[in-house]
Amino acid sequence: MRDFLPICRKDMEKRGWKEVDFVYVCGDAYVDHPSFGAAIITRVLEAHGYRIGFISQPDWKDEKSIQVFGMPRLGFLVSGGNMDSMVNHYTASKKRRNQDAYTPGGVIGRRSDYASTVYCNLIRKVYKKVPIILGGIEASLRRLAHYDYWSDSLKHSILVDSQANLLIYGMGEHAVVEIADALASGIDITDITFIKGTVYRAKSLESTYDFIELPSYERLCSDKREYARSFYIQYCNTDFVTAKCLVESYGSNGYVVQNPPSEPLTQLEMDDVYELPYMRAYHPIYEKEGGVPALGEIKFSITSNRGCFGGCNFCALTFHQGRVIQARSHESILREVQEMSTAPDFKGYIHDVGGPTANFRFPSCEKQKKYGVCQNRQCLVPEPCENLRADHKDYLSLLEKIRKLPYVKKVFVRSGIRFDYVMADRDDAFLRELCKHYISGQLRVAPEHISNVVLERMGKPHHEVYQKFMKRYQRVNSKYGKEQFVVPYLMSSHPGSTLKEAVKLAEYIRDLGYMPEQVQDFYPTPSTLSTCMYYTGIDPRTMEKVYVPVSKHEKAMQRALIQYRNPDHYDLVREALCKAGRQDLIGFGDKCLIAPRKERWREKNWKKGKLPKGGKRG
Repeated sequence: MRDFLPICRKDMEKRGWKEVDFVYVCGDAYVDHPSFGAAIITRVLEAHGYRIGFISQPDWKDEKSIQVFGMPRLGFLVSGGNMDSMVNHYTASKKRRNQDAYTPGGVIGRRSDYASTVYCNLIRKVYKKVPIILGGIEASLRRLAHYDYWSDSLKHSILVDSQANLLIYGMGEHAVVEIADALASGIDITDITFIKGTVYRAKSLESTYDFIELPSYERLCSDKREYARSFYIQYCNTDFVTAKCLVESYGSNGYVVQNPPSEPLTQLEMDDVYELPYMRAYHPIYEKEGGVPALGEIKFSITSNRGCFGGCNFCALTFHQGRVIQARSHESILREVQEMSTAPDFKGYIHDVGGPTANFRFPSCEKQKKYGVCQNRQCLVPEPCENLRADHKDYLSLLEKIRKLPYVKKVFVRSGIRFDYVMADRDDAFLRELCKHYISGQLRVAPEHISNVVLERMGKPHHEVYQKFMKRYQRVNSKYGKEQFVVPYLMSSHPGSTLKEAVKLAEYIRDLGYMPEQVQDFYPTPSTLSTCMYYTGIDPRTMEKVYVPVSKHEKAMQRALIQYRNPDHYDLVREALCKAGRQDLIGFGDKCLIAPRKERWREKNWKKGKLPKGGKRG
């Protein structure tokens, strides 16, 4: 019979267990759904015969909170949750968020800052010798020395600060089973140094072979150029075929050693992982608190693929999931939809079928299977590679099969669509079917900016590609008599963006006649190429200097320019235009962004009837 994993000793005893093999400690609420990494890892281990106890959001101030199951037979598995705990807690302007979608009722404050490190230290305080294996996105992106935006400092590998024994980076299914099997066979945790997709600590390099030694932590702290060089070596060593072992020295504290990545899952393995007996729900104990908000967004969505060869420099997917696409079979996905349709609250709508990028269903080229992804170039930018396979037939076939199931009313595609990949496909079939069946009134895409200078730093295609896509999109909609719009995601303050580029973006928005309600400030999260630029002021690919808007005030000005019509932003917009030498945009002309201050005051008060009798407008 399907059930949630034990969350307390009573649940454990109901199963007739005297102990668990592993205790999984997580910063999120317990949601047993394959969109949550904790659910996948625990179910994979369960499928291999291991007994798992689940501790969700323990009180990091109370040692008893991680003693629920007592000492596990093999070890603790620790994850900060589906998001980095600092991104979860703070906005790009470092303001505390007022909601946590991964906590019951959306309540903030149920996990600590730097949750993975705090949980590991709490466990180590209670259980001195127990093996601790760290994983999840927070650990994966902090596996080597990294810039931490919130403390504005270069931090150690998270292994050093957390006192964990091993770290799993990437998606982790292969590695966690190999670690579990090694521990179960009696191998000491300190001797498990041979598993791909893991990072470990070593006192010496006597047993380490075929490695690249990165600059020491001390050198990284003293010279930002050294950090830029180190990061680019890491960036070029994320493919399972070509990657080398990487070593980082911590002086008298020894070394941190990163093994090459695990191999991607095969299609059969992907099918197996996503068809494990998930409850597809949050644990019933959260019902009284209103449930877990994050589940609502994805409960009736389908993960069809992993990995991304898009190459956005501000995205951490290259470091975490890699560039090789792994896709599930149609049959597996259709079975999941059939199971989904039996849920009492299923209304016939599939909210999404996709992944990091929805319209990627296979590796970008055949060469990757043998030689790995290219280390010195991207698949789509600055222009699509001549070896790129741009073909949407398989994805269209999948969507059509789902749409024709008798209990499905509508299928949406809401995860990211790479418009440059669409443009690389000369056949209109995908865009035609997308407009006819899989969006509802608007399509969200991510051009991010309009300045090619900034787009090149972002790893995005030139603006001309987006303009051509828009014409093609409008032509297709017009052909079928549909009035559907594009909602562009835009980003302010990315490295390379001066006030001059920010003003260009504001002018584009003016001409578009669209005022974005939400703007994403560039967020320097761990282990992205853009974050490296932000910290060092250097593009690690070329070692060229990059302009970086780092001051809080300049970032506020760049953001305000995108929303220049908001009256609350008037002073920031005016200051930005003056600093950029664009006072020509202050006035009453059609091309002006804002009115002059005095006239704006008189206009405002005229409308409110506050001008003295006989006063004139303007």
